Amino acid sequence: MAQKTALFIVAEGSEELELVAPVDILRRANVIVTIADLADCEYVKTKSNIFIKTDAKLGEVKDITYDAVVIPGGPSYKTLAAASVIGEILCKHEKAGKIIAAICAAPFVLFKHGIAKGKSLTSYPSVKNDIEGSYQYKEDTTVVDGNLVTSRGPATAVEFGLSLVEVLLGNEEKVKVAKAILYPL
Repeated sequence: MAQKTALFIVAEGSEELELVAPVDILRRANVIVTIADLADCEYVKTKSNIFIKTDAKLGEVKDITYDAVVIPGGPSYKTLAAASVIGEILCKHEKAGKIIAAICAAPFVLFKHGIAKGKSLTSYPSVKNDIEGSYQYKEDTTVVDGNLVTSRGPATAVEFGLSLVEVLLGNEEKVKVAKAILYPL
């Protein structure tokens, strides 16, 4: 089986826990992860002023099709929701049947770009009122509906990452990674 790939799209203000935890978990499962910044910067300044090195410029990878596109939350969600290139990437991947994932406030990005309308999802409570009319809103910590994976916030970042492993590689790989990081199942 070909190695799976995932694109994490970030912008200044991305929530670092929602970026680093799922990236780490996916890399433990041997998924090829690319972190790309909307502004094409080499480093992204996160919500807590931590600088994280990106793997590529978004402009250089936006035309590549990945197995999953992941949007971390944090204040950057407003910037990502307003960027047409994000909508183009998400639409292309949704049409191709690829995994679309968002955590915390990032489901608002999906809403603004018309992605996965009518599906079940969850989000950080602050964006619930904005998006719940377009989706089957759930209060669960992580929701998987077909190729859509969403989660509530920083405290659910590990569960979110493990759910991504499961949808990309299956339950057996999820259990293997969970045991390796001492995550209770």
